[in-house]
Order: sequence, then structure tokens, then C-alpha cells
Amino acid sequence: MCPYRGTVNALADLDRRIAGCRACPRLVDWREEVARTKRAAFADWTYWGRPVPGFGPADARMLIVGLAPAAHGGNRTGRMFTGDRSGDVLYQALYDIGLASQPTAVTADDGLELYGVRITSPVHCAPPANKPTPGERDTCRPWLVQELNLLRPTLRSVVVLGAFGWQAALPAFAEAGWSVPRPRPVFGHGARVPLDGFELFGCFHVSQRNTFTGKLTPAMLRDVLSTAAERAGLRGRTAENLTTGPPYDG
Repeated sequence: MCPYRGTVNALADLDRRIAGCRACPRLVDWREEVARTKRAAFADWTYWGRPVPGFGPADARMLIVGLAPAAHGGNRTGRMFTGDRSGDVLYQALYDIGLASQPTAVTADDGLELYGVRITSPVHCAPPANKPTPGERDTCRPWLVQELNLLRPTLRSVVVLGAFGWQAALPAFAEAGWSVPRPRPVFGHGARVPLDGFELFGCFHVSQRNTFTGKLTPAMLRDVLSTAAERAGLRGRTAENLTTGPPYDG
């Protein structure tokens, strides 16, 4: 089980605790081995090599739930969806609709800001072959439950990327006190499920397998994110209908 016990009274404290977790031996060994051996293109980098906390403001009205950090993305940079092709697609879409300050995410100190949006994952360590085990998913769940509890006062919409994230997130919502329908809703791109006080949206994952084959196009991604942002009361924009003024009312 995760070593965290008790109540976390601030999201920053939770993030620090997540970054120090060593609960899953296989994931600890893998993330640290990747950080030692590196990829040739990043030979000069000092890899993060630890669990990757969520990214975004503590008063986020919209949450995006992925799968797990990439070995040479978040595991290298220390920030969700930063430094890999999946992040390139996601942050471009968030920028296009006015919920990110820039379209790229290269390093943890590149100045990127998210407006009213937070990004997290049900597994915080990079897994071999991008496939956490069910046991690793379940061990990591208390972190997501606590994050949901801390975001609850402002959270109005959640976008889950992919079936794995969907299956991992639904039990976390239930443990955090939301009423999840029975039988549990089935994942699908464009799925939309009302829960207590917020709405859950399904979206194909921004993996290269999906984006390179056209299973998920930029327009499809923008559409889901825009709809979820509207549900959350975030005033963004779309590439087809740009608006002026601040994109986020706070």
C-alpha cells in the first residue's frame, strides 16, 4: 500500500508526498533504471526519475486524467505530459482553446501555465511498456482519491484519457465520496456521465498510436476539451471561434 496516511491539507503537500513514494518495487526499479541509462537524445539531462505529481492550479475547475508518465517524458522532466509527443498534442489543444499559456511543454520550468485546469494520472510512476499492473494501479489509487478530495470544492468537469484511466478513475471517484452509477459507465470517446456536482467525459488517449493513425484527431480532442471546459464554466476559445479577453475567469 502507498505509505501516505492521514489528511493532506494542501495540494502542494500532496505533490511532495507523491514525489517521494516508493510503494511499488517494479516501478521504482524501472523509473530509476531509465533515469540512469537515459535515451541517447537526452544524454545530457538529469532525469527526474521519481513519481510525477499532478500539474495545474489548486482551484482547478476541470481535471484531465491520463494513464501514467512516459519513461522519457514526465519521468525525465518531472511534469505531467511534458517532453513527449503525447504532451505536444495535449498542450497544443489546451492552448488552442485558451486554457494553456503556450502550446508546448518542454521542461518543468518553461513557464507553461494552465488556466483552471489540472492534469493528473492514476499511476504516478513510469511503467515498463507503458503498462502498469492492476496491483500498481490499485496501490496508487489513494493519491488520486486524496487529490480529488482536495479539488472537490471547485471541480466541475473531468476528462479521462483512455480506457485504463477510465477504469482506474471510477473507483477513485467512489472512494472520494461521489456516487458512481451501477453498472459502471462504459468508456468511449465522447462518453458523458453526470456525477454529483460534476460531469465525467471520455476521450481517446493522446498516445502516438491514436494520434498518428487518426483515431484521435486534434479536432476531436479540442471538441471534448471545449465541451468539458464549458461545463466547468471556463471561458476559453476554439481554433474556429477565437474570443478576446482573458481565457479563464478564475
